[in-house]
Amino acid sequence: MNVKLWTIASMMIGALALTGCQTADLSNRTSQTINMPTVVVNLDSDGDGHSDEIDMCPGTPRNIVTDERGCPFTGMGIGLKMEYRAFFAKGSSELSKEYQLELNKVALKLQEYYTATMRIEGHASVDEVDEISDAKSQPNSLARNRALIVKNYLVLKHKIEPERLNTFNYDAEQPIASSDTEEGKSMNRRVYGVATADFDSEEEMSMNRRIFEIAAEPED
Repeated sequence: MNVKLWTIASMMIGALALTGCQTADLSNRTSQTINMPTVVVNLDSDGDGHSDEIDMCPGTPRNIVTDERGCPFTGMGIGLKMEYRAFFAKGSSELSKEYQLELNKVALKLQEYYTATMRIEGHASVDEVDEISDAKSQPNSLARNRALIVKNYLVLKHKIEPERLNTFNYDAEQPIASSDTEEGKSMNRRVYGVATADFDSEEEMSMNRRIFEIAAEPED
């Protein structure tokens, strides 16, 4: 019995000694400082991919494609894009006064951007087109004459070079409204034009642009 007790006591003493050897002494350890990386956040308030520091067009709506300046991308470079629309009475190619005034504004831009060109489309309603003959082959096609009246107005009144103005005759092939109603037919009797000038840089644009100074009104 004494032998067994002695054996158990020896085993317990050995276990305690081993535990003491494995206990780490942390009293002599020194503290360490870990340098965490600094993260710089560039705020992009409108979410267009350009930080607020360089964004020249803050507040751009969501899901709008932007250029390198952070401004809405127009599909073309720096320059001019100006649309023009005129509507006509049935069977007529006469340009009314209100559409002449609008065309005067286009002419000013064509004079300012003197390398700009203009596409002029002539259209007609279904009831204006002779279904029997090929209206496109006729020199007096109504849609063709409507496009030409716009071109001639720019050439004769505003001295725009004719080679900068391109006319196209579509007759009734491209309606923008239903031909089942009179209102729809009247919308299809039209001219659509777009003046464009596309440049790669501000410098190129300034070399191809005239700046007109607005005369000051005389004082009373």
